Amino acid sequence: MSAERILYPCYFDATLERREGRRVAKNIGVNSPGLPAIEAVLRRMKAPYRVEEHHHPARWAEREGRVVVEWEGSKEDLIRKVASGLASRK
Repeated sequence: MSAERILYPCYFDATLERREGRRVAKNIGVNSPGLPAIEAVLRRMKAPYRVEEHHHPARWAEREGRVVVEWEGSKEDLIRKVASGLASRK
């Protein structure tokens, strides 16, 4: 049974600080990742997902949306895989 994992674009944004929501190292982050880029990576991974119009609590004014992914592994593993996919699109 897979669990739902929530991903916000700010997790992958190299221009942000950790306290602003970034979850990856700056060297594997990208500048201003958007939902379409994250969706493209998830499609390539064949991971079921849905997009929601929610915001990250630390960035409540941004209204950047989020992706809810069905994922069996850990959230950190998913974040690393998506970050790697985004970095390959640079």
